[in-house]
Amino acid sequence: MSADDLHATGVTWDLGDLYRSPDDPALRADLDRASQRAAAFAEKYRGTVNVPAGPDPQWMATAMAELEAIAEQAARAGIYAGLRHAADVRPPAHGALVAMTQERGTAISNQVLFFELEWLALADEPARRVIESDACARYRHYLASLRRYRPHTLTEVEEKLLEEKANTGGRAFSRLFDELLSSLQFDVELDGQRQSLNESAVLALLYDSRREARHAAARGLTAGLQANSLVITFIFNTLVQDHAVNDRLRAFGDPMQSRHLANEIDTATVDALMTAAEAGSAVVHDYYELKRRLLGLDVLYDYDRYAPISLEGNATGWHACRDLVLEAYRDFSPRMSEIAAEFFTRRWIDAEPRDGKRGGAFSASTMPSVHPYVLVNYTGRARDVMTVAHELGHGVHQYLSRDRGFFQQSTALTMAETASVFGEMLVFDRLRRQERDPKARLALLCGKIEDTFATVFRQIALTRFEQHLHAARRSEGELAAPRIGELWLQANVAVYGDAVQLTDDYRWWWAYIPHFVHSPFYCYAYGFGELLVLALYARYQREGRAFVPKYLDLLAAGGAEAPATLLQRIGVDVSQPEFWQLGLTPIRAMVDEAQTLAASLT
Repeated sequence: MSADDLHATGVTWDLGDLYRSPDDPALRADLDRASQRAAAFAEKYRGTVNVPAGPDPQWMATAMAELEAIAEQAARAGIYAGLRHAADVRPPAHGALVAMTQERGTAISNQVLFFELEWLALADEPARRVIESDACARYRHYLASLRRYRPHTLTEVEEKLLEEKANTGGRAFSRLFDELLSSLQFDVELDGQRQSLNESAVLALLYDSRREARHAAARGLTAGLQANSLVITFIFNTLVQDHAVNDRLRAFGDPMQSRHLANEIDTATVDALMTAAEAGSAVVHDYYELKRRLLGLDVLYDYDRYAPISLEGNATGWHACRDLVLEAYRDFSPRMSEIAAEFFTRRWIDAEPRDGKRGGAFSASTMPSVHPYVLVNYTGRARDVMTVAHELGHGVHQYLSRDRGFFQQSTALTMAETASVFGEMLVFDRLRRQERDPKARLALLCGKIEDTFATVFRQIALTRFEQHLHAARRSEGELAAPRIGELWLQANVAVYGDAVQLTDDYRWWWAYIPHFVHSPFYCYAYGFGELLVLALYARYQREGRAFVPKYLDLLAAGGAEAPATLLQRIGVDVSQPEFWQLGLTPIRAMVDEAQTLAASLT
């Protein structure tokens, strides 16, 4: 395996399906045309929705189709700018393009904002007639879902002010965080040599088989975050307070309420999820005690959590990763594999780690008239293979839901994580079936257990940290970095107990997690998705091929129906607290299997 294959060298995306370049005349022409269409839309439709009898359903359907087309055309330039910026945050021109498209997009959105506000102001009975009409069937869920925001919506003037100010407020601080983290170099001293690594590379080193390498990576990561803690802490304080101001203005009583509303989920269901996960944390302690023994360590520190159990087979080349993921998808559904293959053959994926590139991974749905794009930072680790499977799960989901249109192609975050985690399960299951060597099987199983812990227990801990962070910012005022570190440790100790010794360095590791900045209270959706998938996968194993079309229909529905409605169609009721135990039980079974397998090898 060559170094180029190991690190996916040269595997970059082609954004030409959006625009040929930042100077493509079509980019500004789209913004100009969207602005013109928005002005014409306002002239035609202002004052026609909030009328005593309500709008004619066919008139409303025509207006919605026009509005959707305007929104998609206006978004195209911003999506292109965002993807180009994620690929390299360093050139000032990339940031300038993001700013320009945000500003133009805001102006266009404000031109048509009246329509949504008139719809929200409409009385319930005429609104019901529109929603239930055949003419508006395509937009039924979208229109009904919008009305849930009635108690939290301001006047048109106020909404316009908030939207425009966001470009120099919250959005600006989010961009600053991205540019800062993507530009950082972390100094790591190993084997007597000092090297500067970007975020993706230093995080990858935490999976190294050498303990001294992991420890060096932990020290380097911490030092880099500490050196920039003044700016990062200010960003966090500003955005958490910005969230509080928005909650106050929009009459949200709890910091998580707006996220629950967007996710179409009630507080009781999320509380049941989090309580079940926290009550089941003993399985985490049992596993890490096993891992400590397997590694032959007296103490398992935080930087030991991702140490490989086996020294063999830790590196997987990019092409081998591609083949494995596509084959695993094909075992389940040839259609899924065909869609996923397009990301590789048509350059819809950017996998090469580079300085200036955004860390982590994501799949951008873009718009129905184009296709999704995936970003990963591939370094050949087993976890990277699962990340590719995860993001391609998102990509397939987004591709299948395109027929729902721009307004309804995306689903709530809770459902959004279903396809991604299911993709990981397909790859794990294929590897598990193929592996015959007991040591390699144990290593594979341990890797899956750790991934599951990271998706369930760790993400619930991150959510608890956010709850503590937002509560402390509101009650104590601006928080110093050490105080945030205390809150971070408090939430993490609850997960790891005495099984993992959290070092002083670990107090700083809240500072690089982008979800806290971009999507407050996103993280519980990962736990939701993982436990849901474990339950769904058990059903697939029982039903076999009969489950496949049900699952693909679930993905193709996108956001055209509420998550609870979609899941009820396949016999799942997430409102029942006992449901979450269906997902936790397989986790305990995996740990029990690992303990038994480890005992047989001694």
